[in-house]
Amino acid sequence: MAIEYTWTISNCEHDVATGGITVAHWRVSAADGDFTASAYGTCGFTPDATAEGFKPYADVTEAEVLAWVHGTVDKDVTEAALAAQIDTAKNPVTASGTPWA
Repeated sequence: MAIEYTWTISNCEHDVATGGITVAHWRVSAADGDFTASAYGTCGFTPDATAEGFKPYADVTEAEVLAWVHGTVDKDVTEAALAAQIDTAKNPVTASGTPWA
């Protein structure tokens, strides 16, 4: 089974005067059957309300903000780290307990 990744934006902070998004809070979850892993982070932006293509907070879609995040966060590296966590959960290299129990 292949790992399924789901990226979401959980919150956006924006400048009230210009509507420019200044911070995006993102999450990614990975699932492979019963095994899961997740990560959370933030990305800061410096929006220019006078720039061509500027979109204010009220008009931006989650897909657009995710594209901005993927321009800052290395998507492949992040997903590889989650895949490694799932692999370790599937194939543990350490264990704990008491041998006499």
